[in-house]
Amino acid sequence: MDGEADTTLAAGERPIWSGDMTIGRNGVAVARRAVTKGAGYRSYEIHQRMRVQQSTEKLNPLRLVSADFAVSPYPVFEILRENYPCYRDWIGNSYWISRYDDVTSVFVDDANYESRSKLWFYGLEDFGRDLREHLPVLVSQAKSLDANASPVANAILDSIASLGEADLAIEFAARYPIELLMRTLNLPAADFDAFAERYWSMQRGFDWDPVAESQGEQAMRELADYFRPLLESRRANPGTDMISAIAGLDLADGPATAEDVVVTLLEADHETLHGGLANLWFLLLAHPDQLHQVAHDRRLLKFAWFETLRHSTPVLTARRFARHEVERFGLLLPEGAMVVCAAGAANHDPRIYSEPDRFIVERKDLCPREPRGQYRADGLPAGLAFGLGKPTRYPAVPLDRPRSIYALTRDTAVAASNAILDRLPGLRLAPGTTPSLRSLRIGEMHTCWRLPVKFD
Repeated sequence: MDGEADTTLAAGERPIWSGDMTIGRNGVAVARRAVTKGAGYRSYEIHQRMRVQQSTEKLNPLRLVSADFAVSPYPVFEILRENYPCYRDWIGNSYWISRYDDVTSVFVDDANYESRSKLWFYGLEDFGRDLREHLPVLVSQAKSLDANASPVANAILDSIASLGEADLAIEFAARYPIELLMRTLNLPAADFDAFAERYWSMQRGFDWDPVAESQGEQAMRELADYFRPLLESRRANPGTDMISAIAGLDLADGPATAEDVVVTLLEADHETLHGGLANLWFLLLAHPDQLHQVAHDRRLLKFAWFETLRHSTPVLTARRFARHEVERFGLLLPEGAMVVCAAGAANHDPRIYSEPDRFIVERKDLCPREPRGQYRADGLPAGLAFGLGKPTRYPAVPLDRPRSIYALTRDTAVAASNAILDRLPGLRLAPGTTPSLRSLRIGEMHTCWRLPVKFD
């Protein structure tokens, strides 16, 4: 191994990884054995088919938890994909899968692998119920997104259109999904700041940082207190919003609670629309020829969205857990093994895509619509966008349910982007700026956080 690390904990040092890892005195994550979080799952011991702390010639495992990886993960993804397609990460106590066909095969294999909820990572499995899949909730969400996608985008753009300059990442991409969510829930506009702060604390706290976890749990309880009177009011006087839909559900195990509203929001994707919009406009502005094509042929916005999710997906990885011992990739994966499906690596697999590192709006080897059941349609691969979950198994035009979250998010992003093109003519990067993509912390979304622009 190029650079052995001291991965022991100093005396009195507090571990900060809330699942299967701790942090050593040099900031390195250390695998812990026999640690469980949440009922019903057991942790796992090291299997003897691999030597503990086995070194790898081309990759120092510390790079997977480094600051450089948070900024630019793709060089590491290439090393994994081309040399270690199933990489035993001793520091993270996990297995990284990086080739497209391998990643998709694991992610859709429910017989051998399972996902675990954000609530499980919090260790709060009795806090509330995730009600996203109930039809009235889906219908309410879909109708609200369709009705508000363009008006919300235009309302935000109204505040910046006369200024001639803006930060598109902060002032639009970050704000737009929260404004939409508040419309979906029919919350007062005056509550935006308080709601957004608690919503983001909740979404950032379930992973590994104990301080963020504590803040996220506190935010969840404060949101439950906030939603409790709203839920009772909507139960008595229902509207068309999502809280009213949740309040009206006839559930076998009792009526919906404010905690159920919070968990339903927690488990939903918040990263793809925010991160995807920021990355889409980062890529278009960094490639003026592609922006020119899109501006003059608006039908290409949908293709640009799909290519963005392939080229610069904001959700780089998804975790699956082995239900039992699984023999794959020449290894015996033990029960409970955490398998890290690397979408960022799979989406740049040269076995699948021609010139995978290029951003090409009119790419011919990318599925231009949502795949169903697997990650291919019409023989073409789809970019992996794990924040949206698995592709839907339902027909393209279902009679008894709304469009999938995949399709709703696409249409919402396209509506917002059309509004940007209409309201900000001559849009271009501010002179002297060099925007980039990064994750604020390891494991969080990889997106453009500052995107200064000018327009006419």
